[in-house]
Amino acid sequence: MIDAHCHLYDEKFDNIRQDVLEIIDTTDLYCITSGDNIATSRECISFAKMHPHVFATIGVHPHEAKSFKEGDIDVLRQMSRENRVVAIGEIGLDYHYDFSPREVQREVLSRQLELAISLSLPCVFHVREATKDFLDIMSTYAPRLAPSLVHSFNGSIDTAKILLNYGFYLSFNGICTFNNARNILEIIDFMPLDRIILETDSPYLAPVPHRGEVNRPEYVRLVAEVVARIKHKSVDEIIRITQQNTERLFNIRLGERDG
Repeated sequence: MIDAHCHLYDEKFDNIRQDVLEIIDTTDLYCITSGDNIATSRECISFAKMHPHVFATIGVHPHEAKSFKEGDIDVLRQMSRENRVVAIGEIGLDYHYDFSPREVQREVLSRQLELAISLSLPCVFHVREATKDFLDIMSTYAPRLAPSLVHSFNGSIDTAKILLNYGFYLSFNGICTFNNARNILEIIDFMPLDRIILETDSPYLAPVPHRGEVNRPEYVRLVAEVVARIKHKSVDEIIRITQQNTERLFNIRLGERDG
């Protein structure tokens, strides 16, 4: 079982991180921890080096775009040489909070897309209330970009169709267990099984019955249970299929890259 998107460095994990990592280290649970700036990207690499069931992505989140410096692309390029780095991310656009100016977000996204293309790496995208601009940018970059992931997808079926046509994958998390998740459930029902990825986005978005708690990578099974119900499959089959999807997307083989 793999949680394809979490943030192990987040301070919300401080009191439980040792327990979380022990479960990852001693069970069949794997995870991909995603950076949101240069410092946390380094932390992700450190976790991946220390824990055989952890992989890392590196990148500058749209919230952090305002702090992006000219030399950061070269730093990310150097980080990408670590053999447990599997993608550029978490990158994208966020017009909900606007913590960084929108034009800066778009420029930093474009710079990192060029980097990913030059490295033949997939991206992990964060898109919130910025679908039109994101799709406009993707119309230019997607034909040259490796198949990539839009994490925590909560857009429309029409948007999902465009992204699927680009060869992208979409990931779903604890939001699908919420009472107001009808739109997400409809999208999961629409999605082809070979493009669905499971994540937690932990420590955020804890699924029912853990809402209000710190989310944990092992709770990804609760997401699998919802997908299984919608797709009329067993939970084990959903775990197997989504694990294969994750391995294919990030070019990893769970259990074979543990060294």
